[in-house]
Amino acid sequence: MFGKGLVKGLQITWKEFWAPKLTVQYPEVQHTIPERFHGKFVLDVDKCIACGLCANACPNRVIDLKKQKVGKKQFLTDYVMNIQYCMYCGMCVESCNKDALHFSKDFNMNQYFYRDIPLVLVRREAPAEPVEEEAPAAKAAPKPKPKPKAKAEKSAAPAAAEVAAGKAPGKEGQ
Repeated sequence: MFGKGLVKGLQITWKEFWAPKLTVQYPEVQHTIPERFHGKFVLDVDKCIACGLCANACPNRVIDLKKQKVGKKQFLTDYVMNIQYCMYCGMCVESCNKDALHFSKDFNMNQYFYRDIPLVLVRREAPAEPVEEEAPAAKAAPKPKPKPKAKAEKSAAPAAAEVAAGKAPGKEGQ
């Protein structure tokens, strides 16, 4: 039959015309963001040990990580992400064994200038001296040795008397 496709198309158009609208008036009304949303990256500098696992896990090599050795520890000096190449797969977040890198729910990351696109999470100088933690005072104090129990003292007294008498301890009748 001629015009069968036209009639079917008009049926779909008529049905969609009367369906409820799904458009959200964005600035005034916002959708609720799901829990597992991949938004802007957030780095907790206190947890990060500058191991570089996140940079190695990234398939597009988005993460530029620079570190310096201060004393016996690694110190994170630069952590820059070239977001224009990121596909938000989350492999860098999954590979972080200290949970220092995670996603936030912030999705508004647009930039007007191209030079502003790289996301600078850390840019700082390394300290000249190793940073001491707050807990060394508690670790430095030696713990007192436990005193011997009364039972051990009672069994030690007869043995010491036997040794003083010239007998082998525990050998009676010899």
